[in-house]
Amino acid sequence: MTMRSENGAGVGAPAEGAGLESLPGSGSPPGGVPAEAVQAERQRWMSVLAKAQLSELEQAWDQVEERPAFQWLRPPEIGMVMVRARSGGTGGQFNLGQMTVTRCALRVDSGATGLGYVQGRSKRHAELAAIFDALLQDGGRRAVLDEEVIRPLAAAYDRRRDERSRKANSTKVNFFTLVRGEND
Repeated sequence: MTMRSENGAGVGAPAEGAGLESLPGSGSPPGGVPAEAVQAERQRWMSVLAKAQLSELEQAWDQVEERPAFQWLRPPEIGMVMVRARSGGTGGQFNLGQMTVTRCALRVDSGATGLGYVQGRSKRHAELAAIFDALLQDGGRRAVLDEEVIRPLAAAYDRRRDERSRKANSTKVNFFTLVRGEND
């Protein structure tokens, strides 16, 4: 099963003209902040939440003092998405293969809509990502949650990525050619 958005595009592809203002409960951007800036910030924290480990999200959730009530708009569901790639990073696109994802949508009691899209089959991971997404849309909570949740999760991901990179580089083989002198 391939998840599709309402316009028929695959998961993660925004509907044409769909900015944050198209999400129920999102409202218009606060204080004259350009919609593009708000969207970019939301994309950043959603990326961090999706890449975080479930144990890290659970730990962050345990630290939240005021947990909001919420209603499911779309309970967690597991599906597949097609991963596309480019030859050499710049060539024509091709279908690389399919990947399992879990997605959900919910609305917290303040009216904000939270979305969770995560790689794999963890319904709880998608749920926590959606809850934090909704909470981060509240301007009063955003700064604290960014400082106490998003930045530490991003730092933990960076450490994991750097460790993988170091391990890969330790197995790297450098081939070189020795120039031999001419036998005169």
